[in-house]
Amino acid sequence: MDTHTLPSAAGTPAVPRFDTKIAVLLREDLQPWQRLNVTAFLVSGLGTAVPELIGEPYADADGTAYLPMFRQPVLVFEGAGELLTSAHARALSRSLPVAVFTAELFGTGNDRDNRAAVRAVPTAGLDLVGLALHGPRNTVDKVLKGARMHP
Repeated sequence: MDTHTLPSAAGTPAVPRFDTKIAVLLREDLQPWQRLNVTAFLVSGLGTAVPELIGEPYADADGTAYLPMFRQPVLVFEGAGELLTSAHARALSRSLPVAVFTAELFGTGNDRDNRAAVRAVPTAGLDLVGLALHGPRNTVDKVLKGARMHP
């Protein structure tokens, strides 16, 4: 994963700028608990599909080990349902790795039923409430055109 170092003010560490972007796009009408739940589910897919996104394990000063996390920030955006549909189509047309969460998944309680609910609907008919993607910064920016940062 390539990064560039951005200049910093005197006495402060340089800030890395990543060549890639991890982004989550949520439908704007979700309840707060749904936003958190959908985001957590979506980013878990990216960590397994793009293993280089995951950094090294953490440890505190006492040597207690903690799980590794993403090596770069996850940016969360929101938009109307139509925006999710168009962003989904743009991401697929650019062959970006994409995780999806559909409205039907709020009514299921396990992975098997989640996958069956998505599999039952054609791509164009998915009732998307969230998606996560990873790719080159400029490509992700084009896919998310029209989305706004989550407040």
